[in-house]
Amino acid sequence: HRRRAGELCCVLCVFAASSTNAPPHVYAAFELTYFEGDPLLMGNWLGLPIDASAHGVKIDETLGLVHVLMFLLFVGWGAFYLYALVRFRHSEHPKADYIGVKSHLSSYLEIGVAVFEGVLLVGFAIPLWSNVVNAMPDEDESTVVRVVAEQFAWNAHYPGADDIFGKTDIKLVTAENPIGLDRSDPAGKDDITTINQLNLPVNKPVIVHLTSKDVIHSFSLPLLRVKQDAIPGQNIPVWFVPVKTTAEIRQGMTHSYSIAGGKYDSELIGLTATNDYNDKAGNSILATGTAITAEVIPQLVAGGFSEISATLDTPIEIACAQLCGLGHFRMRGFVTIQTEGEYKAWLAEEASYLEE
Repeated sequence: HRRRAGELCCVLCVFAASSTNAPPHVYAAFELTYFEGDPLLMGNWLGLPIDASAHGVKIDETLGLVHVLMFLLFVGWGAFYLYALVRFRHSEHPKADYIGVKSHLSSYLEIGVAVFEGVLLVGFAIPLWSNVVNAMPDEDESTVVRVVAEQFAWNAHYPGADDIFGKTDIKLVTAENPIGLDRSDPAGKDDITTINQLNLPVNKPVIVHLTSKDVIHSFSLPLLRVKQDAIPGQNIPVWFVPVKTTAEIRQGMTHSYSIAGGKYDSELIGLTATNDYNDKAGNSILATGTAITAEVIPQLVAGGFSEISATLDTPIEIACAQLCGLGHFRMRGFVTIQTEGEYKAWLAEEASYLEE
């Protein structure tokens, strides 16, 4: 039973580890969020991050059911332990009984636990894995991106207006060209590359082709319930459907912070204001979308404000969930989910830089 419990705990720890790079104020905001589409409300119970993907509800349900099983095992075995302490205490049984208890209750309990685990595996985990991994969408109807991991960055490669990826060559790899893109290749002239930044359209399948230049990394998007190893020499596709824009996620993560008397939570510094704050004369102290600094707090207090609403500017993080070297802690990227119009405008802007 300890072995089984350990195996299930490992499943939970793997997911939890993917979120540990996020700062503490992220979780404070998460706990205030209502998890739409989660019939068991497991997100509320477990304090999971906002679910911004189409398949996230099923993952959260399964994670919640595993927690239910672990809770039942904890209570059950804890109660049995206390019962054994009292029932077989030394004062009542000074001599050991080598025959022991003849009841088969423990066998029935073991069978029950095994059945529960089997239902979780066959009824939930395997179908979920099959639907997500095997039901790969058509690339013609998806946003296709290549992501090349390296110590310690995420390199994104978009095919450009022709929807054809240009050739890459290891001999062309430089600090300015980390993926070795061959710009002399006609298909590569319009390709777009970014570092630690991934822009994607909402409500459209996304296929990410993962690989690595050096060691094994793990491409983790906690808010999109995605995690996949990036392995050198292998092209590993992973797909998902974002269902919330970054703007919607920011709104869902907005939290009010007290600044009464000039005292404030240190987590407030670096967040982004979600409202405009003007002094009594109408002059702007802090505008929506502006980063909050320690210098602006006294001005807000002087302006008569005792509370401020703020959120993360870039809430969707690309974390590396695999220890990949001394710089593992700083291997962070960000995802921006946009409307179709915003995404096309971003592509056009990036393409304009290639003409300069």
